[in-house]
Amino acid sequence: MSDAAPARAVFFVSDSTGITAETLGGALLSNFPAVRFARRTTPFVASRAAAEQVVRDVVGAAGRGLAPILFTTIRDPVVREVLRSAPAVRIDLLSGYLTELEQALGTTASEQLSGFHRVGDTEAYFARMRAVEYAIEHDDGQSYRALGSADVVIVAPSRCGKTPTTMYLALQHGLQVANYPLTDEDFPADGLPTVLAPLADRCFGLTTTALRLSQVRHERRPDSRYASLAQCSLELRRAEQLYRRHRIPYVNSSTKSVEEMSAVILQNLHLRPRRTGEKS
Repeated sequence: MSDAAPARAVFFVSDSTGITAETLGGALLSNFPAVRFARRTTPFVASRAAAEQVVRDVVGAAGRGLAPILFTTIRDPVVREVLRSAPAVRIDLLSGYLTELEQALGTTASEQLSGFHRVGDTEAYFARMRAVEYAIEHDDGQSYRALGSADVVIVAPSRCGKTPTTMYLALQHGLQVANYPLTDEDFPADGLPTVLAPLADRCFGLTTTALRLSQVRHERRPDSRYASLAQCSLELRRAEQLYRRHRIPYVNSSTKSVEEMSAVILQNLHLRPRRTGEKS
């Protein structure tokens, strides 16, 4: 039997895509790395019936453990009222900010549901979606098609945090990001892997601690050479030597959140989020 505490249920509920609720709510949850969360996103909750279904889902989750956490980005007062009946810790990600803005601007916020999510920037939204599609195609070295158009290539041994960092940069900043897993086949050659050589100035490395990497790998392949402390130490040592030899900037993922690592990557590679009208 495991002594681990059950995961705390978390709901992200939105009257649009749910991206904002996930982003803001996820940023708050990232401050509690020791707590396990079971996350669920429910988008397009724009009617009483949809809200009542969310309440039923929350009731079901509440019956299995601690009160769920409910993050919402809902504008319709009727829908918000229904959600207040949910047996959850409710965090309205709009209300406090809107009240402060209304006071500062001397006017009330629009009642239109799409007003918050539109922000006059549909084109930027679809640019982010294209970036996500690119990230999925180029995750873990699955494809090298159009690799030359990548804004950044994240390089690291397996399970160092490449994928979540890649997806965050794509979804939040609209950047085209690929990632490449360093394996035994990439060593002991002195040069960069052939596919990365032309993109050296766009590469960014990740590392971690050998103990942390061993723990993460053990969850995937317990008692394997892949998860052994000796193998993890070797791979990290070789990776860091490669980064230094080719002047590839890198960061330790065991000490930073995905948001922090992404900020470091943007700063080191002099990248900026892709704005409306820019090609992806």
